[in-house]
Amino acid sequence: MLFPSERFINTPVMSLQTGSELARTARPIINPHTLSVVAYELEGLTLDYDPTLLRIDDIREIGPMGMIIDSSDELIGVSDVIKVKEIYELQFDLIGLKVVDERKKTVGKVVGYTLEAGNFLIQQLRVKRPLIQSFGDTELLIHRSQITKVTDDYVVVKSPKIRHEKPVVEPTGQPFENPFRSAQPSPETIDVER
Repeated sequence: MLFPSERFINTPVMSLQTGSELARTARPIINPHTLSVVAYELEGLTLDYDPTLLRIDDIREIGPMGMIIDSSDELIGVSDVIKVKEIYELQFDLIGLKVVDERKKTVGKVVGYTLEAGNFLIQQLRVKRPLIQSFGDTELLIHRSQITKVTDDYVVVKSPKIRHEKPVVEPTGQPFENPFRSAQPSPETIDVER
């Protein structure tokens, strides 16, 4: 199931052990190589680390109450998991990145994205078009399969392919001829037998 990224910001993190709220999500930690959220940085008064992170793998369930984890033991500091530390230190933020196509033509800027709830893969980018191009479409949705490269400054997407159709055959000026109608009407023949 797909969710907008905003759905998981300021979301309560609930402990299954105590049944209470431990913290709230503040910002996602995004791996730019796989375009997936690997953890969330948390805010709260009772947190032991600054910053405190919640790995996606430690979320037991997402429900109406928020993100549910086993206990506060699931919350980690930045240095606790080397892979998470490497990604955290990149300080990668997808929102606001410029989007260009393979021909270096500006497509717009990332204003949001959608996540797949099970694995937190970023499935679509919401891109706001530049002012001149926004008369027809103010925003675009770009699927992850269209993304070819992600850097600190921009996202490269596949250029649209223009298909050249076969030209439409122009009429030759000859009228259409119905094969069921003859050119000369034939007189009706009446067969009268008396």
